[in-house]
Amino acid sequence: MKRAHIFVKGRVQGVFFRAHTQKTAIGFQVNGWVRNLADGRVEALFEGTKPGVDAMIDWCRQGPSNAVVEHLEVIDEPYIGEFSGFHVIYY
Repeated sequence: MKRAHIFVKGRVQGVFFRAHTQKTAIGFQVNGWVRNLADGRVEALFEGTKPGVDAMIDWCRQGPSNAVVEHLEVIDEPYIGEFSGFHVIYY
């Protein structure tokens, strides 16, 4: 099992990045969350099988069709298994 904390920089807000991330994560059976940050980045936390989390990281390198990803920071963390499902955090 694997856990990854990511930060996506570029044109990633206002392009449905969070909604597409949720749909893609559910498809890969990855749990966690995604949210927008005040500085324009998107932050997400993924937990699941190594292939599933790796697929999510690869997907985030491009994101949805209207996104322009300039940089992806990936921080590997110890797997905890604290989530059930994948959620978009709105605030």
